[in-house]
Amino acid sequence: MSPIPRSHPRYHSLLVRAYLAEEMGRGIVAPEGLIAHGRGEAFDYLLGEGSTPFALKAERAAAARLLLSEHPVLSVNGNVAALASREVAQLAAALPGLRVEVNLFHRTPQRAERIAEKLRRAGVIDVLGVHPTARLRGLPSDRGWVDENGILAADTVLVPLEDGDRAQALARTGKFVITIDLNPLSRTTRAASLPIIDELTRALPEIRRQALALRKRPGSWTQIVQGADPDALRGSAYEFIAERLRQMARGTA
Repeated sequence: MSPIPRSHPRYHSLLVRAYLAEEMGRGIVAPEGLIAHGRGEAFDYLLGEGSTPFALKAERAAAARLLLSEHPVLSVNGNVAALASREVAQLAAALPGLRVEVNLFHRTPQRAERIAEKLRRAGVIDVLGVHPTARLRGLPSDRGWVDENGILAADTVLVPLEDGDRAQALARTGKFVITIDLNPLSRTTRAASLPIIDELTRALPEIRRQALALRKRPGSWTQIVQGADPDALRGSAYEFIAERLRQMARGTA
């Protein structure tokens, strides 16, 4: 990696981009994942590169739903493993019932094992999906391969940086789908039972923080989930971006 001066106004962004490129060289991130990251980063500009009130509301609801669930699963692809393996491990530790499963569009046995090993090094004790045992109905790509004791049996699936066709396929099976996607226009966000429109490494720690805070308040969980209407959350994102663009056009942002 070429040295990136700390004085650069996009220092953190450039650091993440360079790291993802290195992770591609290690076989964790697919080349297509670099494009997907850039698309999300563009929407983060529009959202002000910080967690909005509607994102925080969704993250609190996600924590409550995961606490309510009998069989919650967190789905991990290459970008999630590269960017947030530690955060995934910390969330799984805070929610002992949460299973972690590798799920890949560009799947090879070697890549799946590399990602699983990265998660294990970060502290995830049990990683599913390296040797999938079932297929998700109506999804012909390799993302349809799942673990029968993981995503296939899940009542709630947390799918960060997801592609829309699988989010839709999961929703069609009756699962409660929580997505993390900076693009409020994506099929992923529109298919979600609970869309979190925020950046991954901000969202996962906030879900963990909320889960720890809510554990001793089980009577509030259902109400919190019901109070996070997916259409209202998406609408808040559209309005937020529109207002920021109006402010920028006036030179007041």
